[in-house]
Amino acid sequence: MRLRLPEESPREPPTGFKIAHPVLHTDGGRAGFLGVSLGAAAPYGVLDQARCVYGRRHRVPHRRCDCGFHCVHERAVADGLLVLAEHRKAVLLEVLVLGRYIRFERGFRYARQRVRTMTVGPCPCGAAASVLADAGWGRDGQRALEAACGGCVGGRARWTLATFAERAGQGLKVLAAPGTQLVGDLPGMPELVAEAALLQARLDWFQGQLGRLGETRGGGGPETRQ
Repeated sequence: MRLRLPEESPREPPTGFKIAHPVLHTDGGRAGFLGVSLGAAAPYGVLDQARCVYGRRHRVPHRRCDCGFHCVHERAVADGLLVLAEHRKAVLLEVLVLGRYIRFERGFRYARQRVRTMTVGPCPCGAAASVLADAGWGRDGQRALEAACGGCVGGRARWTLATFAERAGQGLKVLAAPGTQLVGDLPGMPELVAEAALLQARLDWFQGQLGRLGETRGGGGPETRQ
């Protein structure tokens, strides 16, 4: 006797979260994503159908295979993956789970998906990202992109967030997360005035020391020559 998984018939497609690398085809006309695990084998679009990465001829997702798209239920869990060193340059995706799916404790494995929102993290310098720049690597004609601000992008090829959304199509919304250095963390005017006063006092002391040193050398010069 074979056990069957419970079937669900939700009125609205379930929502999930995942991380991926944004990519742009070398022809510059198509944008999509590369996963960070099994999904790294092939790029996918905003609206796409999963295929078995092992080339097996079965419906996706299959109970005895780990093929299909993957996502987690909670955004906080996906955000936690972005803390890992190997995922720091990935982006956060909010997706709609479409078609057949298998529900797990922490997420879904499913056949089709629509990426609704892509959230780009800050530039490595801490400023909010304004562009997606060439990350220096790619796969199968897909150029990987990473977040950058105007001051750090340098001479690399870059695309605005709006341009990426347009080339990805299907109504994708692209957002930029706020920078990691908030205005409230910067020193205010009283702190700056105090720092300036302290620096001026140290400069005055240093100049006084130089003056006394010059007087000592000037007064002792003739006696030394005798």
